[in-house]
Amino acid sequence: MERDRKPGRTKYDRVMSKTLIENAFIVNEGREGTGYVLIDGERIAETGAGAYRGERPERVIDAGGKLLMPGIIDDQVHFRQPGLTCKADIRSESLAAAAGGVTSYLEMPNTKPPTVTAELLQEKRDIAARDSAVNYAFYLGATNDNIDEIRRIAPSLICGVKVFMGSSTGNMLVDDPGTLAAVFAESPVLVATHCEDEATIRRNLEYYRKHYGDKIEPEAHPLIRSAEACYVSTARAVEMADKYGTNLHVLHLSTARELTLFDAKPLAEKRITNEVCVHHLWFSDRDYRRKGNFIKWNPAVKTEADRKALIDGIETGKVDVVATDHAPHTLEEKRRPYLEVPSGGPMVQHSLIVMLELHKRGEVSLSRIVEKMCHAPALRFRIRERGFIRKGYYADLVLADPMAEAWKATREGLLYKCGWSPLEGEGFTARVDTTFVNGQIVYRDGRVDPDIRGKALEFER
Repeated sequence: MERDRKPGRTKYDRVMSKTLIENAFIVNEGREGTGYVLIDGERIAETGAGAYRGERPERVIDAGGKLLMPGIIDDQVHFRQPGLTCKADIRSESLAAAAGGVTSYLEMPNTKPPTVTAELLQEKRDIAARDSAVNYAFYLGATNDNIDEIRRIAPSLICGVKVFMGSSTGNMLVDDPGTLAAVFAESPVLVATHCEDEATIRRNLEYYRKHYGDKIEPEAHPLIRSAEACYVSTARAVEMADKYGTNLHVLHLSTARELTLFDAKPLAEKRITNEVCVHHLWFSDRDYRRKGNFIKWNPAVKTEADRKALIDGIETGKVDVVATDHAPHTLEEKRRPYLEVPSGGPMVQHSLIVMLELHKRGEVSLSRIVEKMCHAPALRFRIRERGFIRKGYYADLVLADPMAEAWKATREGLLYKCGWSPLEGEGFTARVDTTFVNGQIVYRDGRVDPDIRGKALEFER
């Protein structure tokens, strides 16, 4: 319940300088317990256990025991702007992110044109400054011929360099050995890789075309873009990073075998890290029969054994970051025959909901959810003053109810521009209640504030 002391105030009033969130179940930095957070302007002024004893501000939000955590930092999204805005755009998808408790995102370069120069990257920053409801940063894409652009990167402004070591949406495959070596050796910022071995994929696809022609079903996707294709490419990336001393982050691991390439030690001690996406934690290959092309991702959703291994990796420390690879396509595209369907799907509005449901099943702890979705991205990318509930940090916060009334995901209520979700028909109990971005309420009780804008993320490099 929210109480405003002055008449005329609304719960979406943006001019109040202070907000007190009390009676919250706070999960932060490995600790859990009832407490409060006092927000002053854009930042956290005070946080503590138990009851707040100071002067009470105009706005008080009684959390009623709901979960309060730092805002999610999603290190891999595709918001499709510029050039692919029939699928999504920065405005629509950032609003969906806010509704899902995501307060910051790192957006990928495979737009149209691809973000492969400093000028094109600045154009995206300008769009986000105008349109993004939450905080933002962008990757510069590597190509076979833009190593000079990579050498000139301003490390404080760019989250990383994205290298497609396997082809996906956007045709940005980097397959020149000399270019790969130069990127791994010379990038002044973190190198994030999409790892699938092209030769293995082509060989598998040739086999299925020979036997099934154009009638390949979606169930073949994890056999074409196979576990072997993932392992071969990820192993190559890790080997190159060891050789060149690269600051490497391997995106969207999908197999148990890939996890054997990574160490289970504190993030601060790692130079080579990984990310796992929520769809690889929620779905398995047995879901292709009911979901079909709507769960066609690259890398593919793999076996139940792989799913469980990735879940276990969260608890053991082998998995470093959990994100979405949010990658929407139109319904018309997803309804085409398998070979014509682009890979990817929208997830950013539901990533926290999925993880809280996995917690309810006993598969992952609340502290690990917060660690992998909030703390770890901030630390791995060295994002300034975000990702934690700490005095002086930006007040990026999420209030969620893990035990709300049961509901099913439907198209009603989706904020994705594409208008669909691979989770349609799935049952949940958790809900996102309120999302704060830089101290302002951007989402509450099913409503987004259309006037809130996020900030460009800064990096401590």
